[in-house]
Amino acid sequence: MEEYARMGESEIVEGKVDWRGKPARKDKHGGIRASIPISAAFGFEAMVMIALASNLVQYFNRVMHFDSADSANHLTNILAVNYLLTVVMAVVADAYAGRFLTILISSSIVFLAVGVLGIQAHLPNLKPPPCNNYDPSSHCTPVHGANAALLFGGLYMLSIGSAGAKATLPSHGADQFDEKDPKEAMQKSSYFNWLLVATSAGNIFAVTFIVWIQDNRGWDWGFGTCTIAMLFGIIVFLAGLPVYRIHVPHGSSVLTELLQVVVAAVRNVKLRIPEDSNELYEINDEKEGARQEERLPHTNAFRCLDKAAIRTSSSRHSPKDRWKQCTVTQVENLKILLNLLPIFLCSTLMTLCLAQLQTFTVEQAATMDLKIGKTFKIPPGSLPVIPFTALLIITPLYDKLFVPFAQRLTGIPTGITYLQRVGVGLLLASASMAVAALVETKRRHIAIDNGMIDAIPMKNPLPISVFWLAIQAFIFGIADLFTFVGLLEFFYTQVPSDIKAVSSCFLWCSSGVGYFLSSILVDVVNRATKGIGKNGVGWLSGNNLNRGRLDLFYGLLSILTLIDFFVYLILAKRYVYRHGSINVTASTEKNVQDKKDEQLLRLDA
Repeated sequence: MEEYARMGESEIVEGKVDWRGKPARKDKHGGIRASIPISAAFGFEAMVMIALASNLVQYFNRVMHFDSADSANHLTNILAVNYLLTVVMAVVADAYAGRFLTILISSSIVFLAVGVLGIQAHLPNLKPPPCNNYDPSSHCTPVHGANAALLFGGLYMLSIGSAGAKATLPSHGADQFDEKDPKEAMQKSSYFNWLLVATSAGNIFAVTFIVWIQDNRGWDWGFGTCTIAMLFGIIVFLAGLPVYRIHVPHGSSVLTELLQVVVAAVRNVKLRIPEDSNELYEINDEKEGARQEERLPHTNAFRCLDKAAIRTSSSRHSPKDRWKQCTVTQVENLKILLNLLPIFLCSTLMTLCLAQLQTFTVEQAATMDLKIGKTFKIPPGSLPVIPFTALLIITPLYDKLFVPFAQRLTGIPTGITYLQRVGVGLLLASASMAVAALVETKRRHIAIDNGMIDAIPMKNPLPISVFWLAIQAFIFGIADLFTFVGLLEFFYTQVPSDIKAVSSCFLWCSSGVGYFLSSILVDVVNRATKGIGKNGVGWLSGNNLNRGRLDLFYGLLSILTLIDFFVYLILAKRYVYRHGSINVTASTEKNVQDKKDEQLLRLDA
């Protein structure tokens, strides 16, 4: 420790250690170079998950012989578990295991899971015998017994491992940058942009190369490719170990501390909140020997929760007292999360739109001309390559051209604020759905005009190129650029330091809620529109899009998203950022310089 005592305070990164457990140094640890292997590892994880999520229904149906409804339900259940478990994994990482160890264990679980699934797909005795599930005269037996247990055991093990990686990789990457340092604050914003680039690159590889392998070489080869990709991800992640800044867990559960606030506020409901907020309870580190942690100042929002911090005893803060007397910091942590809730709810509409691009747009593509040139045809399941490619191209341009230009205008390191960025994304999502409605109207009219209303998809394509769908996909890709990164940065910067990993879970949970709302909305629309029109069926009923009114459904989504945008504007305008989370002020830079001057004076003395 003498070596670190001789160094200036500005060289030590507060709350971070290196892989040996020694204090992390700015000149040796963290920064852009440390974030590169983290972004690459996240790209490999995304590659594996999107390769399976985009085509796993076919595996359930054609190989494991589930019917279409069961295949879809199994996939959505797996994805739901994946998104919801991110909260649990984040709490474990923040409080007990630490982000680095959680990432390593979770990635290893994904590696083992896809390996198990690959072995099952390769060995004939571990899956049902081949059978044409589309032939009504055939009697295909779905996988059952021990083989079914092996299948779903591997898939849910994959879901758990992926949840841990999603919950901790973005936060671990953000840990490599010091928010109090002006230069590193700007680098952190670039990191989130390049994280999206890595994800897009992994997604593009997945929906093109790996999906082609699954369809043409077999699912054993597909799972094998995913296994190799995940192994590369682990190796790349470990390669950055010597330069990582590693967050140190403190052993306290975030969810427990938040629950304590609610319980204490209820138990103290009859007590009167003191007029002076300084009379509320807070741990004094020097007097009570508590661990060093971020102390949050009292705010006047959600005053009812302040009852949890009313002093009920002058004794030391023992564990049994925590359910009746909490600290101001605990109360403020809960207030922060409650303040984020409206933004969280507004962001779910993005995923609601995304769900349609992942489902109905693929069905639209199957009815259209898929040819590129004279012979090559685009698989409908590879259509997401368009928004992924848009993200891959536009994100570097945004980071290198738009952000510096906007910085000169606004003085904000990220160019525009996080909420402004999310707002742009929501508006573009509404535009994407409006374009989707127009394209679907054109596609449907072509089917009617050419007498092809009952044409069989893939066999009798309509005389309209599938690239008409690229317009809506491209616009949504740009919308995702603004919203995805904006939300990641927003949630990360607004939560206290001890629950940083939980911040990325807001994004994943928002996606889960959006998918759930999509299922509800489709069902509600079908019920509400049943009996309307010539066909007497709902807008989205049946398997024939030409007889449905998908164009009206897209128009409805565009209107709902636009309304959501205006509600979001009101909420964003009223939201108050945490101090220092948007702009690194001149006073902060001055404080850093003052510290350096003081160190020079000591050396001169």
